Amino acid sequence: MTRWPLSYTISLVIALLAFFPVIILFALASDSVQMFDIRNLEILSNTLLLMLFTAVGAVLIGVPLALLVTYVKIPWRKFWLILLAAPLALPSYLGAFTFYAAFGTGGEIENVTGIATPALNGLFGSSVIMALYTYPFVLLSTRAALSSLDASQVYAARTLGMPLLSSIWHVVLPRIRNGIAAGTLLAAMYALSDFGTPAIMGLDTFTREIYVEYNSFGLSQAAMLSLQLLVVVGLILYLESKVKGSQEPPGRHLTFWPKPWQANLLLLTTLPIVMLAIVLPLAIFSLWLWREGTGNFDFTYALNSAYASLLAAFFAVILALPLAYAAIKGTMGRIMERITFIGFGIPGIVMGTALIYAGLQLPFLYQTLALLILAYVLRFLPLAVGTIRSSTESLDGSLVNAARVLGASPKEAYQRITLPLTMRGIVAGGALVFLEVMRELPATLLLGPIEFETLATYLWRVYEAGYFGRAAIPGLILIFISALGLALMFSTERWNSVELNEEEQR
Repeated sequence: MTRWPLSYTISLVIALLAFFPVIILFALASDSVQMFDIRNLEILSNTLLLMLFTAVGAVLIGVPLALLVTYVKIPWRKFWLILLAAPLALPSYLGAFTFYAAFGTGGEIENVTGIATPALNGLFGSSVIMALYTYPFVLLSTRAALSSLDASQVYAARTLGMPLLSSIWHVVLPRIRNGIAAGTLLAAMYALSDFGTPAIMGLDTFTREIYVEYNSFGLSQAAMLSLQLLVVVGLILYLESKVKGSQEPPGRHLTFWPKPWQANLLLLTTLPIVMLAIVLPLAIFSLWLWREGTGNFDFTYALNSAYASLLAAFFAVILALPLAYAAIKGTMGRIMERITFIGFGIPGIVMGTALIYAGLQLPFLYQTLALLILAYVLRFLPLAVGTIRSSTESLDGSLVNAARVLGASPKEAYQRITLPLTMRGIVAGGALVFLEVMRELPATLLLGPIEFETLATYLWRVYEAGYFGRAAIPGLILIFISALGLALMFSTERWNSVELNEEEQR
């Protein structure tokens, strides 16, 4: 009889725990008196329109930029790639906050320059902001597809007289549609689950309405709305699972060599994106800091954020280790790993709604840091699992086999060989969880203990109170943390490239 591995047992418990919030929502929604009405139809249409406009905007921005940084020989290409991907690391609610304060009558742009600007709010404002902060999904996925594309067909088309733009449209884009679709679905998923941007822009979406119902003590109705949102989330996840990567073998790389003035002109076309998505938030927060100083900001909020993030990262890594190990060992482990991804697909506002009900049933957990950490771990555990599993899969299996031949037990081989060699993946996974928790807003708003303020929730309180100047310090700290996340992402890519080159040399 085959022995059931301990890693499978631990993984099964973790997988069931990840599915627990969905079960809670079903139990809680059974008390709702309204399943669907005219108001729900309006909320659904707003949510779907925001998702659609975000996806379209992300494609219109991301695909041309991917072509630029992949195929066009421009000066400082790596720098421009990092700069254009930077909005991905910023929480969209920072952009929404600064756009809300900058534009419109009496906005900061009018106060500083005297130039009146139209207000950005509602569906249009939300779509603009979401497109600005989600297009890097499309940029990076499209760039990955372009980098592995054999350009022989493009050169053949050009040799036969096809114009450049026509060859890109008819030869390149059809072959990278899966890469574009993958990034587009990620952008749509982000728009679907985001709370801060539609709430600040005054757009009634599922996430905003769930928060309103929670504040009105309509927990069962909030659960019903959460389940309706999860249906849409499930559809997006299903579509994403059907998108396959490029099956083409790598070949000759395509490179365009523009004249210097043409390269400069192409780079100038990217400046409006950089100005709106990066420079404007930095400028607004810096303006408030210069105008009002620190505003008696309590740096305990930053310490609270760091403390909660460290705890969440620690427990996420501890739980991710057996999951990653089980996922490598067999099909059952991979199934349990996929179940944990449910938590990552559940929006923070939905996770918070489910765990509030759990806290009400277990008073010793209600409004405690432990319940908040549980929400963080359930949401961001897949980030740690993914990085640890990737680093473990890349190990040379002969090392473990040699240890086993020399008499080491499976546990000893794991502790002395596998664990030390996967330490970089463990650190990277923990860092990713830390950075995401630092920026998490809706789950923290709903589950945070009394008088436990974080950078994200303090920003929200400042927005609600209208004391915008006090947002300077937490806003700049969150931007700095986001920059660290971006550096981590590209350092991982650099290390992967180095390892690939070393493998090719061997």
